[in-house]
Amino acid sequence: MGPDKCLEDSASWNDGVQGVLTLITGSGSSTDHPLEHRITGAPASVHGLQVPSMLRWWSREEPAPLPPRAGTPPLPAPRNPASGPGPLPHLVSDQAAGRCVAGAGPLQSRAPDLRLAVGDMDDRTDNLSVVVHGPGDLRLENYPIHEPGPNEVLLKMHSVGICGSDVHYWKHGRIGDFVVKKPMVLGHEASGTVVQVGAMVKNLYPGDRVAIEPGVPRDIDEFCKIGRYNLSPTIFFCATPPDDGNLCRFYNHNADFCYKLPDNVTFEEGALIEPLSVGIHACRRGGVTLGSEVLVCGAGPIGMVTLLVAKAMGASKVIVTDVNSSRLERAKECGATFTLLIDKESPKEIVSKIDSLFGNKPHITIECTGVESSIQTSIYATRPGGTVVLIGLGKETVSIPLVHAAVREVDIRGVFRYCNTWPMAISMLASKLVNVKPLVTHRFPLEKALEAFETSSRGEGLKVMLKCDPDDQNP
Repeated sequence: MGPDKCLEDSASWNDGVQGVLTLITGSGSSTDHPLEHRITGAPASVHGLQVPSMLRWWSREEPAPLPPRAGTPPLPAPRNPASGPGPLPHLVSDQAAGRCVAGAGPLQSRAPDLRLAVGDMDDRTDNLSVVVHGPGDLRLENYPIHEPGPNEVLLKMHSVGICGSDVHYWKHGRIGDFVVKKPMVLGHEASGTVVQVGAMVKNLYPGDRVAIEPGVPRDIDEFCKIGRYNLSPTIFFCATPPDDGNLCRFYNHNADFCYKLPDNVTFEEGALIEPLSVGIHACRRGGVTLGSEVLVCGAGPIGMVTLLVAKAMGASKVIVTDVNSSRLERAKECGATFTLLIDKESPKEIVSKIDSLFGNKPHITIECTGVESSIQTSIYATRPGGTVVLIGLGKETVSIPLVHAAVREVDIRGVFRYCNTWPMAISMLASKLVNVKPLVTHRFPLEKALEAFETSSRGEGLKVMLKCDPDDQNP
């Protein structure tokens, strides 16, 4: 194509743009109307060019681009036309020499990403974080705020629950083979608001409220291919050494593992999706369905969400056992058919009481404590052909009546975190099929994290929630 032909096409294209603007706005100029008015009623694209982008070019009095060549895919629509100016000065760039995006071939420089929710950042340089340095050594420290990578979002954290694993890392500096060898930010039960998105992110925008799934696969290995990415040995997981968690003011996370919260789901409910996911995964592993009779050993936070999920999945009877009477009262309030207070009985004596309550043996037992005697009880209590699901993690080696399970074909299944649970959990919360709000018994601002951890370690209440946004301490 010669230069004269190019000029002819360009002139025709500019005339076409002028005509579209006249059709949409009633004027050939964009300055008479606010941007939202100019876009209203506009067609999705003109000759492959997205109209909002075209209008933005026109409003800046820049020459309209040439029409795309035949076969060229349309330009992507802008994600946030109303975004603020430029990158915030206190963000720490991971590429000091300029922002870059990974693609096919060498890294390419790009313009600053304008998709920022500047108001949400509120000109803060404060990123107060809860950091464990070793056994018994928990500190509040100010960490830098990094720009999100191409597939990440920067989040302003709102609510983060304290998990038993957080307390264990603080008290002991390790859980099994996971050892704190360097300072690590705690927290993995979390929700927050998107304030900046990476260049490749398409599913989220600044201002979106999200719940965070803390486990992100690093490799597309055999476990990812079969949908069980939680078993990937290289998975990133918040607050599991050496990976930092999200108990802080600002945090970067993979956008594909951040899930939008419906308007009728609170930030605290969003944070509680993490423990709720453990209950969902356990009930799936156990095969809970309509008419199932279920025994839940332990009425802590995980036992409580397991109770809620089992009832939501159709269990007709659920018995909950615990050594704490106040927790059993809460379990009764949350829908337990029966509760049983454990004192100093032997596993077989406990089973006898369970049989009396049920009228028979449960189809499924979900053990949430990790205590050896409770594991033994779960095996004795389950009916022949039933299933025992082990959630609780205790000693590495325990004594169990394995022959008793084998000759009655009682299946014993483990649970390691969860996978593919966030969409179901969000649906349960949005439809009000489950109510996790009563589980939160204590709330602390982030500045009082040490006091919050002491409260959780004493076993007071059920779930202790830390509020990371100093301007919004609401649920």
